[in-house]
Amino acid sequence: MTSVWESLTIDARDPARLARWWAEALGYQIVTEKPGGVEIRQSADQRPALFFGPVTDGKDRKNRLHLDLRPANQEAEVERLVDMGARHVDIDQGDVEWTVLADPEGNEFCVLREREE
Repeated sequence: MTSVWESLTIDARDPARLARWWAEALGYQIVTEKPGGVEIRQSADQRPALFFGPVTDGKDRKNRLHLDLRPANQEAEVERLVDMGARHVDIDQGDVEWTVLADPEGNEFCVLREREE
């Protein structure tokens, strides 16, 4: 027997706000919004989901798990995400071909270069 990846849970001080930010960033839709959290998916019947659950404490260190995004145009996507409220962060990544950003609550994620086929 194996398991199916259902969702990735992200702690958030403001789950609704962060879920909406990520839904816009990824082109996802909100499928569930309750006081206990907000779930977004690419479509209502597609997994995995991102689930944003409420916490009262802030983020205080580098994420141990993060999303890697691969856009068609890295430079344009980084600019779009920064315009939406992401910010550049240095996590001691050095000189790499991806860009490290943080979402509005400080969760790091990477924007990779275009895939070379």
